[in-house]
Amino acid sequence: MSQPGATDNREYEPSYSENGLWSKIKEFSKKGGVRLIIDALKLYYAMKQKKATPAQITAIIGALGYFIAPIDAISDILPGGLADDASVLALAVATLSCCADNDVVKAAADKAKEWFR
Repeated sequence: MSQPGATDNREYEPSYSENGLWSKIKEFSKKGGVRLIIDALKLYYAMKQKKATPAQITAIIGALGYFIAPIDAISDILPGGLADDASVLALAVATLSCCADNDVVKAAADKAKEWFR
């Protein structure tokens, strides 16, 4: 049974793909800002570097799938449309200890520096 107010991230699993993630980041990096992109990258690298447990990977795929999905609570093309995506990513990063791993944080920061020079 899930917690009250918790979302079932499995519905966003079909939206997640590595290509979809990179496309979304490329398209919305300037509009979303550094914090949103770093949070997405922390989730990605926690999974890619095998720092996350299977349960954490499920949550990561759900959060990244929500970010990638073209249809969500607030359309990304509207002003402030990435606020819901940023909230989902920030909550996932804050909740998942694997996202605080030094290697994950460094990889995310280094990749973000490439894009936000």
